[in-house]
Amino acid sequence: MIIVNDKMQQNYEYKLIMDMGDVFNNGFKPELTPKEMLELGVFEGHYLNDCKNEFPKDWFDNAKISLDKPDIRCNYFKVKSRQSLKEWQNKGWIIMPDVRGWFQWYCRYYMGRRIKNVDEIQIKRWLAFKRHKAQIEKNCTMYDIECRKKQRQALLQWAYNPFF
Repeated sequence: MIIVNDKMQQNYEYKLIMDMGDVFNNGFKPELTPKEMLELGVFEGHYLNDCKNEFPKDWFDNAKISLDKPDIRCNYFKVKSRQSLKEWQNKGWIIMPDVRGWFQWYCRYYMGRRIKNVDEIQIKRWLAFKRHKAQIEKNCTMYDIECRKKQRQALLQWAYNPFF
C-alpha cells in the first residue's frame, strides 16, 4: 500500500497489484521507463520534486531536477514543451486521482497500480500522442535530433523514444 502526502495530494492511498514494469494492457507499450525519462530530462526538472517518497529512490539518483522552479535547461532538448498545470486543468487533461497529469499516472501504473477506467483513458491518450512521432518521421531526416525539438521533447515526456 502506498500512502501519498505531498504538496498536491494528502492521504491518497493506492495498492500495487502488479509487479513493477509488468503487464501493460491495451496496446500500451511505452518506450521509456519513468526512471529513464527523469534521467534524460523532462518537464523542466520540476514535476515530481516533492513526490520522492512515493516513487523508488533510484528513479531520482540521476534525474535532471530543478528544485526552485521549472528550468528548460533540465529538459533533454533544452526547449519549453509543456503548458501549466492550470492549463491542463482547464482543458480537462487531469484525470483523478492523478492530480499532476499523465506522467504521474504513468509512474503509478508502472509501479503496479491499476484503475481500469482511468487506465483506459490514459492509454488512449498515450496512443493518440503517437501522431507526433509520425510527424517527425515524415518531416525530419533520420537521427536529426535538432529537427522538431519541441515535438521530440513532448514525445520524451509521453514515454516515446524521441531519438530516431
